Amino acid sequence: MNLDTLISSNAVISNHEIKSKKRALELLAEQLASEAMRVNQPLDDDIDALDIFQLLTEREKLGSTAMGHGVALPHARTSLTEHAIGAFLKLDDGIDFDSPDNQRTDLIFALMVPEHYTDEHLKILAYLATLFNNANFCKEIRESADTKQIYHHLINWQLSSQAS
Repeated sequence: MNLDTLISSNAVISNHEIKSKKRALELLAEQLASEAMRVNQPLDDDIDALDIFQLLTEREKLGSTAMGHGVALPHARTSLTEHAIGAFLKLDDGIDFDSPDNQRTDLIFALMVPEHYTDEHLKILAYLATLFNNANFCKEIRESADTKQIYHHLINWQLSSQAS
């Protein structure tokens, strides 16, 4: 899987002064709404960030999407998009994301997929979990100086890691 079909360089946010899980989800919902409007241009309806925020929040109520080691993968299935869409947030300081290891979360990849993406949804989440479970990958992301570097690592990691 190559993440360049899932996330654009505009959907990478870095070093925001976010202090709470709620604010992180709001910011990611805003970015997902913007990306959904971009990729779903034939659709006439506006995509409201509040609707996406509510979907992400409802999913979090079922159980935290934090994986531990400073990583969370909030996600939702919705009729608001015809394509899988991602947004990524890297924080300077981690936040409480109800992580199973009680570590603060500083790397958050949000995912929104169409309702009919049952198998695809699980495959994307499994890929993201494998990617963010790689300590070297997370280290590279954390040490990236700007969103361009982060995006480069996100979309090229699979290729470079297979070559080594």
